[in-house]
Amino acid sequence: MPTPAGSVPPRAAITGVATYVPERRVTNAEFAERLDTSDEWIVSRTGIRERRIAAPGETTSTMATEAVRRLMAARDLGPDDVDALIVATVTPDMLFPATACLVQDQVGLRNTWGFDLSAACSGFLYGLTTAAQLVASGTHRRVILACSDLMSAIIDPLDRTTAVLFGDAAGAVLLEPAEPGYGLLDFYHRVDGSGRDDLLMPAGGCLRPASHETVNAREHYLRQNGKTVFKFAVSQMAESITTLLQRQGLAPRDIAMVIPHQANQRILDATAERLGVPKERMASVIARYGNTTAATLPLALEDALLAGKIERGDLVVFVAVGAGLTIGASLVRWQ
Repeated sequence: MPTPAGSVPPRAAITGVATYVPERRVTNAEFAERLDTSDEWIVSRTGIRERRIAAPGETTSTMATEAVRRLMAARDLGPDDVDALIVATVTPDMLFPATACLVQDQVGLRNTWGFDLSAACSGFLYGLTTAAQLVASGTHRRVILACSDLMSAIIDPLDRTTAVLFGDAAGAVLLEPAEPGYGLLDFYHRVDGSGRDDLLMPAGGCLRPASHETVNAREHYLRQNGKTVFKFAVSQMAESITTLLQRQGLAPRDIAMVIPHQANQRILDATAERLGVPKERMASVIARYGNTTAATLPLALEDALLAGKIERGDLVVFVAVGAGLTIGASLVRWQ
């Protein structure tokens, strides 16, 4: 129901998180058997040691569905308790219908509406801001944001520069009205479309529909200008956090934990150095999962929570850079 006239609408808080990763682990040694690479080369340049790859029959929607089911079970929610569902992904089961429709049906969310959101690696942050506004408006009590990407479906297995980077996973968070002083305090987003050719899948849309030509040219696989994206990510992740903190009159020392997009350990280390934040306050799960695109932030968040690195009242910053190029950061007072 809408917020009554004259009352102050609440902020939204993350009140639950759950994740799903496929069972199959793919180590660097498996890539070394078929590509010109090695465990030492991959670890030294990315920090990745293994990643999860979906089993036959698993899809973006089935992974998201499992993450949502786990989240609802943890929060003791029934099929009538969720008002809206947002799915952040760049690997939808199909162009339409939306993956959110598939997840809604598979979970059995009877009273839920929803939609997909495409912001690549920034999907969690863009979805978090969107979901939080639905809650803060007073029109929604509970919104689930599911982030799921089956990157193995769009990665060229013959390209060692990208094949070793990505994995499959899903994560989901619940947004509800926050207690006074807690929840999402601020956010910063922008896009830089001039970098659209630095990280993309060239074919599959209306510009280059599927054809023998596009398939033979391997244009339905992800392509990345690695050096350009690396430099952009390092500068923009640090700049986004700094902008957000300055706007709130805060300094890096005030932050208990930074939850960054997990693209490359060297990006995380460089961002921590630029901010002057100790590495132990920069969440990292990239060694175990690689880059799972939209799912990296909920994976890193759950890991930090389970490790006891985030407590009630802590200030937490989320930050990401993704294809688009999309940029974002969010500041949360943990409830």
